[in-house]
Amino acid sequence: MSKTSKGIVVYLLLSFGGAWALWLAAALLFDVSSQSPIFQLLLLPGGFAPAVGAYVVRKWVTREGFADVGLRPNLRRWRPYAFGLLWPLAGVLAVVALAVLLGVSSPDPTLDRALSVLAPGEDAPPLPPFLWAVVPVQLLVFSILITPLLFGEEFGWRGYLQKRLFGGRPLLAAVATGLIWGVWHYPLVLAGYQYPDDRLLGLAVFPVSCVLLSVVFGWLQGWAGSVWAPSLAHAATNAVGGSLLTLLFLGGPNWIFASYLGILGWAPAGLLCLWIVLTGRLRTGGSG
Repeated sequence: MSKTSKGIVVYLLLSFGGAWALWLAAALLFDVSSQSPIFQLLLLPGGFAPAVGAYVVRKWVTREGFADVGLRPNLRRWRPYAFGLLWPLAGVLAVVALAVLLGVSSPDPTLDRALSVLAPGEDAPPLPPFLWAVVPVQLLVFSILITPLLFGEEFGWRGYLQKRLFGGRPLLAAVATGLIWGVWHYPLVLAGYQYPDDRLLGLAVFPVSCVLLSVVFGWLQGWAGSVWAPSLAHAATNAVGGSLLTLLFLGGPNWIFASYLGILGWAPAGLLCLWIVLTGRLRTGGSG
């Protein structure tokens, strides 16, 4: 077994073993809903298992160091950061339009439906009329603040694994990493965190979404020359894309279609990935 292959095996064992063990322990020790904020807090330690795995492999298994990770933010290349932060807003608009046009679901801007799921039995006060002018901005700021938390995954998946698979063939590396990354999330999918009403179907849907994200995140890392760009994009995916569509569609029909990482979300993400691949941007890691 080559040093690279050994490193990949050890990385996967640590990433899967560490995360799954922590998530299983959280599930057994705490009886909370998968939609509860407490449940989300319990997920955080497992999210750093990929970073731990990549650090251990680079430091002690392959001893290759950290030169190719891109640990410096390199903010003079600000465009990939801006794109990664703002793109989920376009994805949200596309999913809302497709859901309405196809009759899959309808958004509820009053949030009554979503709050009935997120806070059952609670009487929510009337929403201020300017809510939808403020919430997206708040979520964009929140994305920046939580970027270090998503670094825990991106340091491993993009900073290590995606660079090691299928050397010289970045599209295959992105597809393979996305599928592995999707399977890594399986305990959360089965717990109902992503698709509470379609958990088994979610085992097929979620990896497809992860493949598309791997193409986008891999491109952003190459463009910025830093793992912090996909970390920010990952944070915005969760905080902006995930939260906005949760507020608009959760509790309605066909959530597995209308969620940000649901089936309708494949359309805007797939078009972006097609553009990235056909223009050679994934290969060159650049904007041109």
